[in-house]
Amino acid sequence: MENAELWINKGIDFVVEYGPKLVGAILIFIIGSWVIKKIIGAARKMMAKGKYDPSLQSFLLNLANWGLKVLLIIIVISTLGVNVTTFAAVIAAAGLAVGLALQGSLSNFAGGVLIMIFKPYELGDLIEAQGILGVVKEIDIFTTKLITPQNKQAIVPNGAMANGNIVNFTAEGKIRIDLVIGVGYDEDIKKTKEVLLNVLTSNAKVLKEPAPSVNVLELADSSVNFAVRPYSKPEDYWDVYFGTVEDCKLALDAAGIEIPYPHSVEIHKDS
Repeated sequence: MENAELWINKGIDFVVEYGPKLVGAILIFIIGSWVIKKIIGAARKMMAKGKYDPSLQSFLLNLANWGLKVLLIIIVISTLGVNVTTFAAVIAAAGLAVGLALQGSLSNFAGGVLIMIFKPYELGDLIEAQGILGVVKEIDIFTTKLITPQNKQAIVPNGAMANGNIVNFTAEGKIRIDLVIGVGYDEDIKKTKEVLLNVLTSNAKVLKEPAPSVNVLELADSSVNFAVRPYSKPEDYWDVYFGTVEDCKLALDAAGIEIPYPHSVEIHKDS
């Protein structure tokens, strides 16, 4: 009986000492969770009104949600009487160790954040970065996925993307195609320009503005070279490129304008 009474008294003392703290911690957790939910909901509505990018919305809201929850857990632990300073030191040490082990991943994570905030490119953009040309298929926290013209998937770390040069061919909504067409020295320059320009203006995928241009580029060794410069939408680049090369050849042939090529000369010796 004495042992039972002793355990009962200890239980009562425990409840008296820690009961209010436990109840307070539970109430703080419940109320804090409700407040966090309201804050995240308000932030989501604000971002929706501000027309933030969906991927950026999701990332920022998740980051804020987890940050607030960690803060709430620290407050709850402090309410229970745990030394928060010691707890924070342990968390900091663990965070340092993980950070050193995942240094590359953290760099890619930071790069992903910068890409989502500053938006040097978006889904569907045609870009060139890290020596790779392709259309942006997916932007993750750690990597960016590109589809190359050969229909290959290239996965590039966001750390390298954020710290390297990026050429965005889609941002301006139009792209110039640079072609060089050579004709013989005996051909009429004005007529040649007229034929080549007509090829460009007849192509429905060549933009009217900026206007396409045809100009003499150089007087080469065996040809007069013309700079043929049509503009197109980024998604029509290859159609216009290949179509213009073929159409220029057909149009020049139809106009009787020669495209020079090496001629082999046979020398016959008298026996």
